[in-house]
Amino acid sequence: MSTDNQSASVDDVDVEIDAAELQALHERVEELEESVANLDEGDDQKKMTIVATQGSFDMAYPPLILASTAAAFGWDVVVFHTFWGLDILHEEKSKDLKLSAVGNPNMPVPNAVAALPGMDTMATKMMQKKIDENGTATIEELIDLSLESGVDLQACQMTIELMDYDEDDFYDGVTTGVGAATALQHMAESDIQLLV
Repeated sequence: MSTDNQSASVDDVDVEIDAAELQALHERVEELEESVANLDEGDDQKKMTIVATQGSFDMAYPPLILASTAAAFGWDVVVFHTFWGLDILHEEKSKDLKLSAVGNPNMPVPNAVAALPGMDTMATKMMQKKIDENGTATIEELIDLSLESGVDLQACQMTIELMDYDEDDFYDGVTTGVGAATALQHMAESDIQLLV
């Protein structure tokens, strides 16, 4: 058995190349190279999805701060608000969010005292005072900042219907009518997914 390979030289093959076909092939290669270059450029933008499920005063801050910060870095950011988290985007309800004193391990009072009537209101006022003294942005300011930065603040359509809210109840710029399937799709494409 011989291991010598016999290969035909180019001169041995009768090849006819049509100039139009060659030009079309050249143009197609250029299109593909450009397409690949565009895909490579798109890979640089990071994506983040945050699911906001809690609507208490203290839990309104984390998703908005994280979202606006990521947007400042040029990330594509979506915050999907569902169930009680929807109250963060509700113009009226967002102005009256409460900080729960019961079951909060960082509250300097025992649960028996925290459960007394008016303690949630007192805890909320104390936190609001700290925020004012520190110059920290309000919830409304963080919503405005997030929207101005290009964050897509989404309101869950199922929760809007469940809570009997109207789409006009939300801040201007909030995306309404978003379902779980849309949120899941963005999560699947995201570099970072957070549940708050």
